[in-house]
Amino acid sequence: KILRHTFRAIRRMTTAVDKEEARKRLTPLQWHVTQEKGTERPFTGCYNKFYEKGTYTCVVCDQELFSSDTKYDSGCGWPAFNEVLDQGRIKLTKDTSHDMVRTEVTCSKCDAHLGHVFNDGPKPTRKRFCINSASISFHSAGEEKST
Repeated sequence: KILRHTFRAIRRMTTAVDKEEARKRLTPLQWHVTQEKGTERPFTGCYNKFYEKGTYTCVVCDQELFSSDTKYDSGCGWPAFNEVLDQGRIKLTKDTSHDMVRTEVTCSKCDAHLGHVFNDGPKPTRKRFCINSASISFHSAGEEKST
């Protein structure tokens, strides 16, 4: 049991993001969205009407989250995906803020707030991952990802 707790602590230390470093690196909007659970205004994000082929990563820790193959225009004003690359890369949590009941999506590696997921997307998943542009970065297909 002690060994299991030790491994959890080590994993947290290796995946934790230095908040001061992140604050210096992120724009005020990126910080607000990812660290303070904010939301960018609809139809203002750079990835809302963006359809190049590639991968979307967490803007804080660079973990790969979504493929452009699952991105679609939902008309909601934010980038929408109907699937995540791997369910282990996100955490889903009940969100009752703003007098609504929603499911919050956060990065499993650094806990950055990404957006929300709804059950009104296209087949086959029926999911709409409604993600803030400010919480993700884009890497073109074939581009080497810097880590």
